[in-house]
Amino acid sequence: MIVCIAEKPSVAREIAGVLGADRKMSGYMEGNGYQVTWTFGHLCTLKEPHDYDPGWKTWMLSSLPVIPPRFGIKLIDNEVYVAQFNVIKTLMQKADEIINCGDAGQEGELIQRWVMLKAGAKCPVRRLWISSLTEESIREGFAHLRPESDFNSLYEAGLARAIGDWILGINATRLYTLRYAWKRQVLSIGRVQTPTLAMIVKRQAEIDNFVPAPYWELKTVYREVTFSAAKGRFDRKEDGEKLLSEVAGTDFTVTGVSEKKGKEAPPRLFDLTSLQVECNRKYSFSADETLKLIQTLYEKKVTTYPRVDTTFLSDDIYPKVPKILAGLAGYSEFTAPLKNARLPKSRKVFDNSKVTDHHAIIPTGVPATSLTAEERKVYDLVARRFIAAFYPDCEVSTTTVSGNAGNVEFKASGKRIVRPGWRVVFASAAPGQDTDAGDERKTSGEDDNGILPEFRKGESGPHTPHLKETWTTPPKPYTEATLLRAMETAGKTVDNDELRDALKENGIGRPSTRAAIIETLFKRNYIRKEKKSLYPTQTGKELIGTIREELLKSAELTGLWEKKLRMIEAGTYQAGLFLDELKDMVRKIVVNVLSET
Repeated sequence: MIVCIAEKPSVAREIAGVLGADRKMSGYMEGNGYQVTWTFGHLCTLKEPHDYDPGWKTWMLSSLPVIPPRFGIKLIDNEVYVAQFNVIKTLMQKADEIINCGDAGQEGELIQRWVMLKAGAKCPVRRLWISSLTEESIREGFAHLRPESDFNSLYEAGLARAIGDWILGINATRLYTLRYAWKRQVLSIGRVQTPTLAMIVKRQAEIDNFVPAPYWELKTVYREVTFSAAKGRFDRKEDGEKLLSEVAGTDFTVTGVSEKKGKEAPPRLFDLTSLQVECNRKYSFSADETLKLIQTLYEKKVTTYPRVDTTFLSDDIYPKVPKILAGLAGYSEFTAPLKNARLPKSRKVFDNSKVTDHHAIIPTGVPATSLTAEERKVYDLVARRFIAAFYPDCEVSTTTVSGNAGNVEFKASGKRIVRPGWRVVFASAAPGQDTDAGDERKTSGEDDNGILPEFRKGESGPHTPHLKETWTTPPKPYTEATLLRAMETAGKTVDNDELRDALKENGIGRPSTRAAIIETLFKRNYIRKEKKSLYPTQTGKELIGTIREELLKSAELTGLWEKKLRMIEAGTYQAGLFLDELKDMVRKIVVNVLSET
């Protein structure tokens, strides 16, 4: 008998339906030579300190660091979990072969390997690796099952991550709670959560300590268009007034008119982080809410695997695009022009070198029916991005007008859309979708001039100059959208897509875990939310203020750890070496903190 183990009952039902395992048993389904069972996510976890040594149950500074010689796993103490595990164990010990049908990612691999290890499975194991739950994808996956050994590095990376988080979390939490806790509160410290909290606390300190300062800008209005002085800002009002006096009473003369045509490529397809960012920006969904919604869409077979960190597709998806587009019910207005047309194959969309285990989040082409209002919003974002990827570039024209008044140079610019291209896909957004992609008037000027009227070089006339006083503003608090971007780039502010891609491997956390990290900070009362803005609580501020050990707060260092974990996954770094480095660091932290005065 072949035993298939999925990560959820709903996924198991889909797989069983395709395999013909249609007899419902207690904890599994059977038929056609298969038994299909499931976990409920994690059934096993790493053992707790007292499982290794009863003396470690009591928190004492003298027992730190707590590092067992060998780590082990145990069942989570839950009656439902234990009962299901016993079913799995019985099936596996009688199986001729096991097919690991867990979620196709690092966490999914870890969940299933631990269960197989705990069940004492001895038979051969193969891996089902799919990016959607459509019948076609499942059948294709079973036709190309892969050896379990292909995913050993993925498991080692997941195991190293789990053990590393245990070592740092257990020891740092006990260390700081015993050394500095107030009101008997546990000071929870984690490899990712603490640097994330530190970024929020640091941003709030910048806001609190910000001292606004005035600056002045010389502007003038000619033919109802606002021009800005080329000299930019003035820190002293007198400097601006001096220039204002030079231009007052003079005519404004146009010295140059230039037009530059350009193209704007469609927006990137979504990875999980960019989808969470967009959903937070447009709909105020939290990162956790977005993850749950896109996971549901995946389980409903209408979108592909969500826990991804690439915005690219592999070449093998290209032949499937026409069929996917044809299945997007409700979007025929936009898909019709693509029907029977030769679809572009841009390197900004298809690039095998940018895809590892999974491609970007896209629709599957299965009709999206019976969606909730929230699910429909997320699906609409994914569907429109996918359609737009095969539309022409948006053609734009930027006009820049230069002029003089006295001896002072001025400039104004405006951008207009010549051919909207992909923007038409966003012109009629779903209800509640806040998109400006269909806006036909854009400007690159500071005063939002939009489309400029026609100007001739050499023309001149009266103008109205003025000195505009403005005050510097403090940094903005993080929102979940901007915090996710900061986590992705280890705290660096990056707007450029290519540069952000380069920094991703050093980001803190993984796309699949960042939402949980933010939720943990809320649950532990370290941060709070007002509208979209995130603020540290007094508890959060005090915790970061207490931690003088920069290693625990550094987003850059955590990003380097993350890079090493990715290298373990790629087979270019040893998990044992990573853990040895982390153990040494924890030992040093214990010594340093205990010596603090």
